[in-house]
Amino acid sequence: MFNPDNYNELTVTETPIPGFYVVRLPVHGDNRGWFKENYQKEKMEALGLPAFDVIQNNFSFNEKKGVTRGLHAEPWEKYISVANGTVFGAWVDLRKGPSFGQTFSVEINPGIAVFVPRGVANGYQTLEDNVTYTYLVNEHWSPEAKYTFVNLFDPALEISWPITQDEAIVSEKDTTQPLLADITPLEA
Repeated sequence: MFNPDNYNELTVTETPIPGFYVVRLPVHGDNRGWFKENYQKEKMEALGLPAFDVIQNNFSFNEKKGVTRGLHAEPWEKYISVANGTVFGAWVDLRKGPSFGQTFSVEINPGIAVFVPRGVANGYQTLEDNVTYTYLVNEHWSPEAKYTFVNLFDPALEISWPITQDEAIVSEKDTTQPLLADITPLEA
C-alpha cells in the first residue's frame, strides 16, 4: 500500500533510456488522505526535466488488477502518473540509435511519475483494482496519429511483468503486435 511518508523530496532522474526521466514527487499526508503537486513546470525543469508544454490531459480508469496495456510509441511526449493505485510501468526505446531496444521498468504510485520522450513505447500493468492512470501530452490526439507498437510479451524485451501473460487482462490488439526484431527503428 502507498505510504505518503516515503515521499518528501522532489527529484528528477534520467534513466538508461536517453530523455526518459523518473520523477519522485513530494506527497503530504495526514489522517484525511494525501496531497501532491503532480506537475510543476518551473520546479521540475530546474531539476532537469525537459521543457514540456501540456496540450491535453488524459485518464485511463482500470477496474481490475492485472489490466495490461501497451506497448505503444506515440508521436508526442508524455508525463505519466497515477491519481490512485499502483501500476508496473514498462518502456522500450524504439528510436533509431544505440539505445534501440533498451527497456526500463518502474512501479508508479502517487509519489512516482515518469516523463516519456517521443518514440519510446509505453505499457503498464495494474497492481490493484480501481487504478486511475493519467498522462499529460504535448500534442492533441487525432485519428491520423501514427503509433508504433511492439508486443508487450516479446521474450527479447525481458520485461518481468509482475502478473503473468496467462493471468493478465489484455486486449487482443495488444497481444498481436510485432516482435522487436520486426520493428523498423523510428527516426528521432
